[in-house]
Amino acid sequence: MSRLAIDVGGTKVAFRLAGGDRPPRDAALRWPSPPGPEEDWTALAAEVARLRAGAAPIGAVGVALPAAVDPGGRVTAWPGRPGWVGVDVGARLRALFPGAAVRWADDGDLAALAEAERAGVRNAVYLGIGTGVGGGAVVDGRPVTGCEVGHLIVDRSAREERCDCGRTGCVQAAASGPAILRRAARLRGAPAAFADLRDGLAAGERWAAGALEPAWDALAAAVTGLGELLHPDIAVIGGGVAAGLPGFAGAVAERAAAYARPGYAAPAVRPAGLGGLSSLHGALLLAEREEARRGRNG
Repeated sequence: MSRLAIDVGGTKVAFRLAGGDRPPRDAALRWPSPPGPEEDWTALAAEVARLRAGAAPIGAVGVALPAAVDPGGRVTAWPGRPGWVGVDVGARLRALFPGAAVRWADDGDLAALAEAERAGVRNAVYLGIGTGVGGGAVVDGRPVTGCEVGHLIVDRSAREERCDCGRTGCVQAAASGPAILRRAARLRGAPAAFADLRDGLAAGERWAAGALEPAWDALAAAVTGLGELLHPDIAVIGGGVAAGLPGFAGAVAERAAAYARPGYAAPAVRPAGLGGLSSLHGALLLAEREEARRGRNG
């Protein structure tokens, strides 16, 4: 039997099929445009069919989701793809994988779990910077479910950037990829793609550093607050934006260190050991654990 991990993102979906008698197989798809749940689901199902062709039967599936999902498996909020609200993703996944053990969880929770296991620690916080800012925490080896790191309020005076949740002052409002690029375009006085930002940062352009400073500060504030509450061994900075900008985690670490106070040591800040694949690895761990649980229960 094989295991399938699915990491659902705001703009793309990553897959990893492992087990059986073949090396792991990876795949990815970009969501159709314009977004729509039926078009999205058709594309996802087609990619799954292509990936599993000729592979061993799938015994367990783990899915990392960026959306809020109720206990029954129905999407209650997903600002990045609002058309999914009300979709019974649990029922659709079970129908797509009949007979398999299927579990889903928040992508930030799963990323935190995977990074903690990778680092060999039992207490960790994770912040993933991409289309949004996801995150999670692991305490004594277990994920803290519903840990919405991206929506911590870190700047009560913020007025310029509004988060897609509707509030101002969220970590995500300052530190998501789209927020950083909007700020970069304003400071540059011209459109700024991610490659422009990366190259500008490497060249020491003031507009590039200026676009990133609020993101680094917001993330450092979040790390500090989580450290005070949870006392993690490490704080991991991951996601595609952080992975694509050299020195990103180090910049957050410097600013977090500045929040030191007597008797309090900020958690060690480090880049994700799994790069931009933390949630995907976490989804695979979820599948493995569900498969083991099903085996124990017969």
